[in-house]
Amino acid sequence: MHVGIDFTAGAWQGAGIGRYTRELIGAVMALGTDHRFSLFYAAGFPGAAPPPYLDDLQRLCDAHPDARAIPIPLPPRRLTQLWHRLRVPLPIEWFTGPLDLLHAPDFVPPPTRARTIVTIHDLSYMVHPECAVPGVAAYLRDAVPRGLARADTIFADSQATRHDLQRLLHIAPERVTVVYPGVGSHFRPLPADVCEPVRRKLQLPQHFILFVGTLEPRKNLVRLLEAFARIDRADVRACCGDDDLHLTVAGRRGWMYEPVFAAIERLGLHRRVHVLDFVDDADLPMVYNLARAFVYPSIYEGFGIPPLEALACGTPVLTANNSSLPEVVGDAALLVPADNTEAITDGIIRLLNDAALRTRLRDAGLDRARCYRWEESARQVMAHYDSLSTGALHDTTI
Repeated sequence: MHVGIDFTAGAWQGAGIGRYTRELIGAVMALGTDHRFSLFYAAGFPGAAPPPYLDDLQRLCDAHPDARAIPIPLPPRRLTQLWHRLRVPLPIEWFTGPLDLLHAPDFVPPPTRARTIVTIHDLSYMVHPECAVPGVAAYLRDAVPRGLARADTIFADSQATRHDLQRLLHIAPERVTVVYPGVGSHFRPLPADVCEPVRRKLQLPQHFILFVGTLEPRKNLVRLLEAFARIDRADVRACCGDDDLHLTVAGRRGWMYEPVFAAIERLGLHRRVHVLDFVDDADLPMVYNLARAFVYPSIYEGFGIPPLEALACGTPVLTANNSSLPEVVGDAALLVPADNTEAITDGIIRLLNDAALRTRLRDAGLDRARCYRWEESARQVMAHYDSLSTGALHDTTI
């Protein structure tokens, strides 16, 4: 069987769907199979800078002779405009050759005559449209339902997203399979001598709580900053002694992030808040290990990989009690309402000062993280590839 996989997010995006695509498809390849794979991606205009994760794609293809990379000589935005805004009926087979199956791991499939699997990570643009760029939300409201109507199988990252698909887009539950993301084995408890060089490299303070994620409204960073500003030395003396507690924010600037920096200015937090921008995957496990606690009061998540990575590193986690987050962390994290600043403050203080709670959450977190493995995600995906492989190609209205 010839499988086409849209690897554009994996080639261009460091976190989020980019990491999901690299990890999942790498695990699928590692299973071994008789299938052939064409990993196609928007490569940018000829002569432009290559995608930042092109080397990862090339290593994947080098390690698996049954996989090949297929560059499409357009930037991601232009390719999206061509296929989904202008609806030019140029099938992906024009680049890949005939396909038996196409997997679109980033919401919307390209035009194709093959059987199709579409992955939906969340419906945040519908649940919290105020947190989305209006043009992007309008595009997704138009393109996602059309893609789902054509899909033979729909993957969702969580039962919460599966429920949202039924509630908001009236997708029959039997059409949706939950395939949980995983956590890499490099996210694990690490000794201090391994972590301290990263502390020096990134100039991390001795005592800090950590947030990891893109800077955008849905992550609730302004309220986190307001909660953090309420904490003084006396509140965390059991944890930090007479030193200050700091907040480290690791993530690229996404969209509508200006209020985050305005809040740092308004609250006078320049000395105690450190915005690192994107942290390389190789350093991230050490950063989790160095943190006193991980805080993630997001107002909505389709899954939420960062809390899971923190659990896998043995770092106590505070997160919100909404959407998929309780489903992911179970009883291994402290849950608070995302819209309650006082509850976030009190939760952070409790998480830092209550030694028994920290120990319980650490042990429970390590157990919980073992439930999410990319190998298991890949086995589920491969089972669906195999089950669809016996079906004939079908004509689809583009």
